[in-house]
Amino acid sequence: MPNLTTRLDQSRPYALGLFRIVVGLLFLCHGAASLFGVLGGAGGSGGTVPAGTWPGWYAAVIQLVGGGLVLLGLGTRTAAFIASGSMAYAYFKVHQPMALFPMENGGEASAMFCWALLLLVFTGPGALALDGLFSSSRADDREREPVAA
Repeated sequence: MPNLTTRLDQSRPYALGLFRIVVGLLFLCHGAASLFGVLGGAGGSGGTVPAGTWPGWYAAVIQLVGGGLVLLGLGTRTAAFIASGSMAYAYFKVHQPMALFPMENGGEASAMFCWALLLLVFTGPGALALDGLFSSSRADDREREPVAA
């Protein structure tokens, strides 16, 4: 009978996949709120970020597109890297000048998204990702191809 550690290790790809899905969905929701005024809108005010404004509109596009890609597990590492960088920028340019700690400057979400997305850069998407469908199909094709002499 496998012990608890073995069972947890076997479940790791699925736990990581679920983590990726939740982080991607939440990140996507932030972008949708800022761009379309849904879910409370930009900053909870019900409004939207004016198109083309720096850095808010560009951050919202990264949140929407990057969050969607992370959610689906498509180009996860690249999308998570860009999204993590945008959150680091948000934290240090918008929040940190007001105060040192996230609890003081309102930057908890930026800090958490930055680190959660950076984790996905190093771990990959886990289970239930579109990346896995495409890479496994290519691996299957390579196995069927005859080896050159």
